[in-house]
Amino acid sequence: MDRAIMVSTDGSEYSEGAVKEAINIAKLCGSQLYSMSVIDTSFAYYPNFIAISHTIIEGLKKDLSTYLEGIKDKAAKDNVKCEIIIRDGENPYKLIIEEADKRQAGLIVMGRRGSKGLMRILLGSTTSRVIGHASCKVLVVPRASSIKWKHIVLATDGSKHSEAASQEAINLIKNYCKACTLNVIAIVPSGASKEMGKVSEDTIYRIKSKAVKENIKVDTLLIKDRPHESIHESIIKYAKNKDADIIFMGSHGRTGLNKLLMGSVAERVIGYADIAVLVVR
Repeated sequence: MDRAIMVSTDGSEYSEGAVKEAINIAKLCGSQLYSMSVIDTSFAYYPNFIAISHTIIEGLKKDLSTYLEGIKDKAAKDNVKCEIIIRDGENPYKLIIEEADKRQAGLIVMGRRGSKGLMRILLGSTTSRVIGHASCKVLVVPRASSIKWKHIVLATDGSKHSEAASQEAINLIKNYCKACTLNVIAIVPSGASKEMGKVSEDTIYRIKSKAVKENIKVDTLLIKDRPHESIHESIIKYAKNKDADIIFMGSHGRTGLNKLLMGSVAERVIGYADIAVLVVR
């Protein structure tokens, strides 16, 4: 996996799953863990807050320090080395990425806000921007999810981003969870060209061949012409049928400085799935 893993937490209930899984992954892979919280100081520049902003920030730092020390103690019980980081600034996502790059973290773990309705696609601006701008992998963990590493679902579209995700999944199973099954799904949208269908077929075959070569149990599904079900719904349904606890996906191209740098399919899978989603560059 990675020598260093960073978990970004705001201390809320939505971060509970992310903290738990970050510790578990660090234990599984023998990684250094960094536990980080950021205080958004944009409020400090409103006129009514100028005089008391310093006092507020210092109070928040004290509370966060106590909270992060608790995470450090939990990690220590699993023999995971953990360092705590507290930063303050106007753009939390930039500070998270800056610290991850500084410590050469290969994975950032974050929670996901929202549990039903439209809230399920509201990841929180900090989480979505980290996903969009980070140079490393980002794992988004719903509060109640648990990764058991028995069934991984890999959603692929044949792009270079999906290729990176497939290699990540194969490497992880090969080195850390040999009993895990890799479940690969590719979906050809209705009305797609024959060339697109051929790319998906070739991609499925290539990933399966790599997995078999590494003695990895693999299952594949190629879906064509399913007009009444969206792509993200098909991926989530497949994951449920396979009793998967994590989905691997590739990231996509830039859509704006303050927006997600991933495709709408990945965004919707993250927003609607009940399980963790790993976004790979």
